[in-house]
Amino acid sequence: MNTEFHHYYQQIRSKQKREALIWSGLMLVLYLWAGNISELNLRTIVVNAPRFFDYIGQTVPVLHLSVLFADGHTPGSLAYWGYRLPIQLPLIWETLQLALSSTLLSTALSVLLAFIAAGNTDSPKWLKFSVRTFVAFLRTMPELAWAVMCVMAFGIGAIPGFIALTLHTVGSLSKLFYESIETASDKPVRGLKACGAGRLQRMRFALWPQVKPIFLSYSFMRLEINFRQSTILGLVGAGGIGQELMTSIKLDRYDQVSMTLLLIILVVSLMDFASGKLRKYIVEGTF
Repeated sequence: MNTEFHHYYQQIRSKQKREALIWSGLMLVLYLWAGNISELNLRTIVVNAPRFFDYIGQTVPVLHLSVLFADGHTPGSLAYWGYRLPIQLPLIWETLQLALSSTLLSTALSVLLAFIAAGNTDSPKWLKFSVRTFVAFLRTMPELAWAVMCVMAFGIGAIPGFIALTLHTVGSLSKLFYESIETASDKPVRGLKACGAGRLQRMRFALWPQVKPIFLSYSFMRLEINFRQSTILGLVGAGGIGQELMTSIKLDRYDQVSMTLLLIILVVSLMDFASGKLRKYIVEGTF
C-alpha cells in the first residue's frame, strides 16, 4: 500500500513540476516577446536610472541647522520651506473631502449594483448582464479620462473630480463586491429559503453578514486610492492638491514639490491607520 501511494505521489509531483516548468517557460517567452514589441531596453534603464534619483535629490529642501527655526523670510528654515502651507493645507482638505464624498456615494451604489449582478441572488439574467456590462464600461475608462470630459462639461473645480472618481469607483467596487457575494457560502441562503424567507431577506440575513467585512476592506482601500487619484486629477483642473503640485513642477519650485508630496504621504498614512481602527470597531466592536 505504501509503495503504491509513493508511486502515485511521485507521479503527481512529476506532473506538477512539468506543468510549472511549462507555464514558467511560457510566461518567460511572453515577457520577452512583450518587451521586444514595446522596445524595452534594459541598458537604457540601467544607464538612466541615476537621473531618477537626481530629480528626487532636487526636491529635497536645503535646511540649515543654525536657522532651522527662524522665520519664514530666512532661507534654510522650516518656515521658509513651508511658506505655502496656508495654501496647501486647504487644498489637502479639499482633496480629502473629494475622496471621502466620492467613496461614500460609490460604495452605496456599488452595494446595490453588486447584489443585482451577483450570480447567486436570483436576479433576472438580462438584468445581471446589463449591470455587469455597465460597471465594466465605467471601470474601463480611467479616472483621468473621466476627469477631462467632466472638466470640459462642468469647468475647472471639484465637481469634475467628484464625478470622475465616483464613476470609476462604482465600476471597480461593483465588480469586487459581486465577486465577493458569489464566493459566500450558500448554506445560510438555502436554510432561510427552506424556512420561507424571501429574496431580500436571504440577501439581508444570509449573504450580507458574510460579505460585510470584505466590503468594508475594499471600501477603505478604495478611499486611499481615491485620495491618491484625486491628486492626479488635479493636474487637469479637477480640484484638490494636484493643481498645486502641477504648478510647483511647472515653475521648478522643487522644494514645494517635496512639501506637497510630504503632505500627501502623511495624510495617506493617517487614513490607513484610521481606516484600520474603524474597520476593527465596526467588525469586532472594539478599537
